[in-house]
Amino acid sequence: MERLTENKIILVRRKTRLAELIVRFNTIEQAKFYVEHLGADFSDYLKEHRQYEAAVNQSSVIISRIGRLQVVDRAFLPNFIFGKEDIVVVVGQDGLVANTLKYLSDQPVIGVNPDPLRWEGILLPFAVGDLEKITPEVLKDTRAIQEVSMAKAALNDGRVLYAVNDFFIGQKTHVSARYQINWNNRSEQQSSSGIIVSTGLGATGWLKSVLAGAAGITGSVLSKAVKIGLDENFHWDSDYLYYSVREPFPSKQSGAKLVFGKVTKKQPLIVLSQMPESGVIFSDGIESDFLEFRSGSQATITVAEKKGRMVI
Repeated sequence: MERLTENKIILVRRKTRLAELIVRFNTIEQAKFYVEHLGADFSDYLKEHRQYEAAVNQSSVIISRIGRLQVVDRAFLPNFIFGKEDIVVVVGQDGLVANTLKYLSDQPVIGVNPDPLRWEGILLPFAVGDLEKITPEVLKDTRAIQEVSMAKAALNDGRVLYAVNDFFIGQKTHVSARYQINWNNRSEQQSSSGIIVSTGLGATGWLKSVLAGAAGITGSVLSKAVKIGLDENFHWDSDYLYYSVREPFPSKQSGAKLVFGKVTKKQPLIVLSQMPESGVIFSDGIESDFLEFRSGSQATITVAEKKGRMVI
């Protein structure tokens, strides 16, 4: 059968828990011993692995009939060069979709849920079998696209990092982060557990948990988010972000007034690091995807100039 296109269709995959254990312990037998020694169910690792590999293999067969298949593991995303005309298919959890989007420019992303009984799949609206219908529609530009706003952290030395869900700004360890925060023409020295900056997509994740804690302390009702400052229309494509400071500590040298607010292109969040060591900015909960943020580094956090494009 002749392909519909000679353009590349990139399938992004990840290692399963079992695959990561085998890398660590060399053999499946040693991985099994480790898991069962901890009292966990190794059969669940096997079941997840087999289901995921079957989904990746089936997706590969379908894609190969439509276009030129290239499989990319998540570990190689930071250095992989995507072509302008590429279509990207992500088979995995929601986090893999988010991690992929920030490395793209304008390429559409098809999220495939390999195991609907295991993964909720907010960013994975399609099953493997749907690829046969969805992919040609994307090629013909007849499929609807949902834009996803991103956040951008730009350091004063030229380094840049993007986030689809959120940024964490603080210490690698559990010690307090020290920095100067600048927002809305105001400035404050702070000591805290770090700052979370969230997009509309990430608002149901880390930001939600931070606000839930604040709501519980103040007696607010979280569902009435407007009471604690969150815009009810904060959606995936909103052109603004929210920042929230975790556990700010008021003292003679540190304040706790600039702890929550809206971030826009005209009103960015600027943070000056005062952490000699271990200061970091990481995105989307992936600690290995980070920028060092040591004393003297200044980060400007704002809405990214690019948006992700999710096929729906």
